Amino acid sequence: ATVARMADEKIHLAAWGAVVFPIALVVEAPIIMLLAASTALCEDWVSYRKVRRFMLIAGGGLTAIHVLVAFTPLFDWVCEVLLDTPEEVREPARLGLQIMTPWTWAIAYRRFQQGVLIRFEKAHAVSEGTVLRMLAVTATLLAGYHLTSLPGIVVGSSAIAVGVTSEAVYSGWRVRGVVGRLRSSPPAREPLNRGRFLAFYIPLAVTPLVMLLLQPAGAAAMGRMPREIDSLAAWTPVYTLAFVFRSVGMGFNEVVVALLREPGAPAVLRRFTWMLVLGTSGCLALVALTPLASLWFGQVQSIPPELVGFSVIGVLIAVPMPAYQALQSWYQGILVSERRTRPITEAVLIYGVVAGAGCVAGAILQPIAGLHWALGTFVVAGVVQTAWLHYRSIGLARSLDS
Repeated sequence: ATVARMADEKIHLAAWGAVVFPIALVVEAPIIMLLAASTALCEDWVSYRKVRRFMLIAGGGLTAIHVLVAFTPLFDWVCEVLLDTPEEVREPARLGLQIMTPWTWAIAYRRFQQGVLIRFEKAHAVSEGTVLRMLAVTATLLAGYHLTSLPGIVVGSSAIAVGVTSEAVYSGWRVRGVVGRLRSSPPAREPLNRGRFLAFYIPLAVTPLVMLLLQPAGAAAMGRMPREIDSLAAWTPVYTLAFVFRSVGMGFNEVVVALLREPGAPAVLRRFTWMLVLGTSGCLALVALTPLASLWFGQVQSIPPELVGFSVIGVLIAVPMPAYQALQSWYQGILVSERRTRPITEAVLIYGVVAGAGCVAGAILQPIAGLHWALGTFVVAGVVQTAWLHYRSIGLARSLDS
């Protein structure tokens, strides 16, 4: 919304949505599932230290990759060969990605500590960190918009980097109270070693890696389809709105992991899953089918007028996303709780094949505007992924009921 009110809004929105954010997400993808891993595995002090060591090594290594892409000629190759980014978008995108350098390490540190907080029933501290992050992002955006003449990509990227770093620092501060409990916790029944950790974590890590690799793949497809600049510029506003409703179901994954073994929990969690399914997609449909969508994009987001109706159609296509996200969190929570992470990898690979094939078909056939084709492709792939997770977790779900 802030960038859309600044100069060259289409260019800077496209730079963020088609290059900076997708690349930043792909680089950090292998450590996204640290939240689920630390929730499930940090049972005692030894386990905590071993998972923390992995976090430090992985976070540092991935940050080095981010720097390599952002500050070397590798960026030009990614934009020209892989993404086919319009030339006018490339230099703003390069600057934005450079500003986002703290992103990966901060995400690794934050998600590791937040998983520990959730495991020890301090989930409210995670919410407090999120509020702090929102305040930091908002303050940086307002300062950049009103007090400087910096380009939109600089203001937007700086706000996101400041926000995630603030939340990471807060999470580290809040986890100090839990560390004492970890030190005095009885040893885990099955001591965590490198082999057990990797067997558990690698299938989890593949999940966001495949899904986030498809973000730049979608951008590359949109760049080769009709209305390329419009599609790239509208992608962030549309996908972000859908993501707001999806995020309600995303956090449910760790809730299932933490509570599934409590007495009576499976039935309660299953009912709540369906409440999420109907509530989140129902609310997104309500936005899409009423003037709320035009009000959001036109007045709140302030995107160019010619993109408002174009974006509303995209939201309609995205309506199933929150529903299948809630179901995925339920099925994945069951599997993670039972330390059965391989089916999660299977499901995401199926998603990757379906979505990748759709992106390639769209780039070749160019049937409709890139935004609408990409969203439809991701929705179909997500439904297929959810169906596979359901199939692979049926037996475990039945055993819980018995």
